[in-house]
Amino acid sequence: MKQAEASLPVKELCRRGGFSDATFYQWQSKYGGLEASEARRLKALESENAKLKMEY
Repeated sequence: MKQAEASLPVKELCRRGGFSDATFYQWQSKYGGLEASEARRLKALESENAKLKMEY
């Protein structure tokens, strides 16, 4: 996200990272305004919620 904000074209960023444009835009909509530590915390909470849902 930071590289895209730093004017690296999305196509080039995706090519270098090995993921699609669609994946980039999904990540951007989900994690766009978050710092890296916040995004990791969100992902951990989502994972924990999924595990808890499977237990019930």
